[in-house]
Amino acid sequence: MAKVLEREKALYDQDLLAWAERQAALLRGGRIEALDTANLIEELEAMAASRRRKLKRRLRVLLMHLLKWDFQPRRRSRSWASTIAEQRARIEDLLEESPSLRRELAATARSAYPQALQRAAIETGLPCQSFPTDLPYGLDRIMGEDGGPDEEPTT
Repeated sequence: MAKVLEREKALYDQDLLAWAERQAALLRGGRIEALDTANLIEELEAMAASRRRKLKRRLRVLLMHLLKWDFQPRRRSRSWASTIAEQRARIEDLLEESPSLRRELAATARSAYPQALQRAAIETGLPCQSFPTDLPYGLDRIMGEDGGPDEEPTT
């Protein structure tokens, strides 16, 4: 049994895809004792962390564009509106795939906001002090359930 586990761990280091397929085959076959549990745990935790990072990246882009939309109304564009809609759709996709992320949405948005603010300041040329220090949007606004952006872009 020890040699089997050593082989599984070696495969993990050599070829992650082959290792994952092997672990799935072992699970399907009910061969729990042959699983590389330490690396399985690590990979499952990494997968969960990856989903959280993806949500935060999407929220960062969305929040930056909402700030640009709200603080530079004369520069609104179809491109900004499209980016807002695309990020909302991608976030909804993530939430459909991993519904438990929904309970983390507000906290993740608050966590993503400082970087979104910095990027909005860079892209707009406005000083950071022009924007609210704390996240100014509730989940309804973030996810577009309030209908926004609801004004026509100027360009």
